[in-house]
Amino acid sequence: MTTVKKAVVTAAGRGTRQYPATNTVQKELIPLVDVDGYTKPTLQIILEEVVASGIDEICVVANPSNLEPIRAHFQGLTDEQKRTQFAGKDWADALSDTLADLQSRLTFVVQHTQEGYGHAVYQAHEWAGGEPFVLMVGDHISLSGTDQSCTQQIIHAFEQSHAPVSSVARIDESKAYRYGTAAGEATDFSGAPSYWMRAMMEKPSIEYAREHLRTPGIPDDQYLCFYGIHAFPSDAFDCLKHLIDNDIRQKGEIQMAAAQEMLFQRGPYLLAEIQGEQYDMGVPDGLVLTQIALAMRSPYRESARALFESL
Repeated sequence: MTTVKKAVVTAAGRGTRQYPATNTVQKELIPLVDVDGYTKPTLQIILEEVVASGIDEICVVANPSNLEPIRAHFQGLTDEQKRTQFAGKDWADALSDTLADLQSRLTFVVQHTQEGYGHAVYQAHEWAGGEPFVLMVGDHISLSGTDQSCTQQIIHAFEQSHAPVSSVARIDESKAYRYGTAAGEATDFSGAPSYWMRAMMEKPSIEYAREHLRTPGIPDDQYLCFYGIHAFPSDAFDCLKHLIDNDIRQKGEIQMAAAQEMLFQRGPYLLAEIQGEQYDMGVPDGLVLTQIALAMRSPYRESARALFESL
């Protein structure tokens, strides 16, 4: 069985959709109150899930401007801070230990030029060292509906199928044009609905989706859309290298979707429906929904519920 022990998390975007907050705060460092009741930057919440899913090493892809602020966050408390402003605050010590553990697992690489998501992912190719890896974005929070985290669900499907795996969710036809969309043939891996991919298209028109991207067993007004968590063999980097070496771009950028298409052409490719929800905090409405979803699983859920009922 192929075991996944590495993860790549991209955090190199400029966060323009969260302007003006992102003038001074990196998008992935925007704080949220997590399900345990503590305030953390988004990236930390994601990395904690990654580690809890059995990942030993994490590579964060940063940009030249945000590298140092991200690195600084994971340094935790100094001994002087523990003796002074955090004296007697055991909860802070515990959180600092978590940061120290995360720091010990982290490697940073930099995307010096903004050339697309696929280009950002490729910056981690030397670090990956020919091993399989989980790929996640640094502004999407996942909340599982089972006792397995969303990341664990995808890792399990990868280790069982020995094939590239992408998480998917059923998206209404009216919204499918916003996403990478795939069609598949139902199979059974990891106890959750899964499909062998038969076709894919990045942000298809409704007409194209209706003709080429129907999946048997899925309602006609829904499509399987990529959900932000992937488990790839090292071949994914070979595909990205081919795109970069041959300057194969879409809208001027090296796209991860094009590398996924190449992987699909090489052999079986599994789509796994996530049992849970995912929230994109990289846009204003998504940030609001992310915090609400976390709050409703946190120690403050009764306060949040009372607020909603009073509106």
